[in-house]
Amino acid sequence: MPVYEFWCQHCNDKVSLFMKISSYNPNPLCPTCGKKELSRIISTVAIRTSPDSSSSGSDYYKDPRNIGKRLEKRFKSMDMEVPNQIKQSIEAARGGQLPESLKDIGSASPDSSYH
Repeated sequence: MPVYEFWCQHCNDKVSLFMKISSYNPNPLCPTCGKKELSRIISTVAIRTSPDSSSSGSDYYKDPRNIGKRLEKRFKSMDMEVPNQIKQSIEAARGGQLPESLKDIGSASPDSSYH
């Protein structure tokens, strides 16, 4: 069941809601304050690839020029512009600069969270 994330403009709370795709409600009530002032936000995802994969596509994720391409494609498919803050983060990541929230994991091995 997909998880949809929203930000409540009334109580300033970030909420995650589980909804079946068939019963998706674009205007749910905030579980914290009960208001309908929720805005959908883009969720972060983690993708794990096999480090010993012999397919030629495994190098795709090692090329910094490909950072954010899937996200950009997704926005384009919805006829939406990528927000400036996200554009800036993608460009910084392509240039080798990690976001502040990820700087402390810069020395971790790529698969350390899976052990």
